[in-house]
Amino acid sequence: METLIVYPESKEQAMAVKAFLKSLKVSFEKEGNGPYNQAFVEKIKRGEKAAKEGKGVKVDLDNLWK
Repeated sequence: METLIVYPESKEQAMAVKAFLKSLKVSFEKEGNGPYNQAFVEKIKRGEKAAKEGKGVKVDLDNLWK
């Protein structure tokens, strides 16, 4: 087997490639969530999770510019 990496330039192209592969019963997987680096996305998700758990740095907005 070989691995093919495809770089569609629009959503329409991506949908067409997926439809074509499905019609040929070729298995494929999607990697990434869009134009952002996956490591960056994971870092943001960890930060959001930490904020929801009450962890992190809290800044007093009244004293922010003093």
